[in-house]
Amino acid sequence: MYKHFFKRLFDFTIALVGLIILFPIFIFVTIGLYFANQGKPFFFQSRPGLNERIFKIIKFKTMNDKKDANGLFLHDEDRLTTLGKIVRKTSLDEIPQLINVMKGDMSLIGPRPLLPEYLPLYSEKHKKRHNVRPGITGLAQVEGRNTMKFSERFDKDVYYADHVNFLLDLQILFKTIKSVFFKSSTIIHGQTVDDIDDLGITKNLTSNHFKKL
Repeated sequence: MYKHFFKRLFDFTIALVGLIILFPIFIFVTIGLYFANQGKPFFFQSRPGLNERIFKIIKFKTMNDKKDANGLFLHDEDRLTTLGKIVRKTSLDEIPQLINVMKGDMSLIGPRPLLPEYLPLYSEKHKKRHNVRPGITGLAQVEGRNTMKFSERFDKDVYYADHVNFLLDLQILFKTIKSVFFKSSTIIHGQTVDDIDDLGITKNLTSNHFKKL
């Protein structure tokens, strides 16, 4: 009952309350990034959601679009704005995803949505991570450490998809809050090319696919 009804009600209510509470910060960051990123405060990217349905994830845009003489984007460190660094460090870039939650694209808690390019590369077991809505945070993020391989994180995602319940969601939510405010070593964003090599996913993808997942 919780998985199929109350979880969605819980998500919508918390996302709405969160947006209301964070609205002043939302406006302040939006205005700041508007000027820092030449009129582009938001970042949109396609991600697979429930049952692999593609949706557009919304985040604050922390890097500008500056290019070199050849028309190629500069390195990330050269494009990351001063405000963008602060927004990333404080996880404020995740706030717009509350809109995704209200729309029903995402849940507050669930497997982190990766890129559509990965879909053909999942094992049958790991495909089960798409049996639930993707989340802003999830079990793999609050229990994972920087040394955890991607296959291990996916195992956490599958476990969550198979065992969704209210108490588990509360535990993940409180651990996420703790990690944000007390800067624990749990993973909120961190995913690198080397992490994903243990699944053989990097063979046909460039490193740019893995930036700020």
